[in-house]
Amino acid sequence: MVEDDLKRLIEQEKKLVFPAFDEEEAFKLGTHLRDMALDRKLPIVIDIRLWDRPLFFAALPGSAGANAEWARRKINSVMLYHKCSYRMFLEQGAKERIFPADYGHVAQDFAIAGGAFPIRVQGVGAIGALAVSGLPQREDHNLVVAALASHLGADAEGIALSPPADR
Repeated sequence: MVEDDLKRLIEQEKKLVFPAFDEEEAFKLGTHLRDMALDRKLPIVIDIRLWDRPLFFAALPGSAGANAEWARRKINSVMLYHKCSYRMFLEQGAKERIFPADYGHVAQDFAIAGGAFPIRVQGVGAIGALAVSGLPQREDHNLVVAALASHLGADAEGIALSPPADR
């Protein structure tokens, strides 16, 4: 299952690419994701950033300050590796939500729990990240992918992770 998930995560990263991305696009994506979460009554934090600054933030009912910290830490990891945080978690053997000690990344600043995804622009590459925190990590990841796919007009079902077997 992990191998299948990793293949699908790489496919998601390749397909969920913006033609262009700016402050207006971040606001549209953020409000779209916020509306999705409010409809489902999800207690999440949404954080959208370029590498140099925040563009959108929302804390929904039931979320906590710790969720904002998790989002920040996940975005920091995406910034370093330009991969989604759930992919990094699975690549590490799906045991810890932090990098191994020999990576030299301080746990207070980096997390590899699912829910952060690189914002890629066609012909440019990764320029920022979107993070959600407040649900189990696979659900955080799936929510981000569903929102990105919907926003970009991509086939969400065709690239979605299969339901968890026993996670």
